[in-house]
Amino acid sequence: MASQVIIGGGPVATNAIETIRQFDNQSQITLICDEPAHSRMALPYWLSGQIPREHTHTSDDAHYSKLGVDARIGVRVDAVDPDGKSLSLSDGSSLGFDNLLIATGASPLPLPVPGADLNGVQNLWTLDHTQSLMDGIGTGAKPRVLMIGAGFIGFIMLNAMHKRGWDLTVVERETHVLPRMLDEGGADIVQSWLTSRGISLHCGVSVKAISEGDDGAKIVELDNGTTCEADFVIVAVGIKPNKDFLDGSGIELEDGVLVNDRLQTNYSCIYAGGDVAQGPVLRSDVREIHPIQPTAVDHGRVAGANMAGQAVEYPGSLLMNVLDNCGLQCASFGNWNDPDAEAMTISN
Repeated sequence: MASQVIIGGGPVATNAIETIRQFDNQSQITLICDEPAHSRMALPYWLSGQIPREHTHTSDDAHYSKLGVDARIGVRVDAVDPDGKSLSLSDGSSLGFDNLLIATGASPLPLPVPGADLNGVQNLWTLDHTQSLMDGIGTGAKPRVLMIGAGFIGFIMLNAMHKRGWDLTVVERETHVLPRMLDEGGADIVQSWLTSRGISLHCGVSVKAISEGDDGAKIVELDNGTTCEADFVIVAVGIKPNKDFLDGSGIELEDGVLVNDRLQTNYSCIYAGGDVAQGPVLRSDVREIHPIQPTAVDHGRVAGANMAGQAVEYPGSLLMNVLDNCGLQCASFGNWNDPDAEAMTISN
């Protein structure tokens, strides 16, 4: 009986498990995840008050039991031995595998400025991060929240906080918001929309330091001499793939874990998918990380099918983003920022 091991509990893992079971009801599936399996894309709906925390979860004990999955929640993988086909776990145990899927996702980048470790300065990426912010603010409050970073992921959370009616400020070091999603013209429309709804924007500036005032407020000093006050500061300056535990393993790494069109690494029995995987791009010979939900779902399905003995090739991912900017919808896909590409802009 084959041993299928999956590291991670996001959409890659969920879709891989379900796909394996479509073709194989006999193999042993073990899931290793340091958090309960959940959808990160559901966190903004919890933050905005539209759903309870439990609705962010994608699996529970009953679901795992139905699928025949041994779920080891709260455990991390410290090291992978591809030649020995074994894992070293954070609880001191080891685990063998016939096939392994690395779906460890990504983590938020730190903010390298003084005061980034103050209480009330935090990321907003995990279940615990979201719970911490909501606990700190409490119910019925209208806090001042300053977000550092105006990228796609941060703006998803900005939209949720706007629905709460919070007082919001955004600081972005690039010249306009959503710099990896919209061109300058598109960003101008978004910025006008946000400011008309009371959201304060500071673009083209960086944070120099964060300090705490006598009343507990956070004083955010910008490099243009401006200071902003906030009750809470959210750091959303980017993400990095969770691949450090693979250093020295022999698995090929660049920006992420390199995979082919079957989502295999340089070891045919080891697969990777989602935000940690650097894989095929549609109609291109390059391999890139596309940290978006559709790519994660596709990676999980393709990897799961191949782990179950099928021969499925992945045509490549398409970089795309669709975003609700506090009531204004925008989207981009493909090589929209390639000066040599034929671009089309639609604005209504």
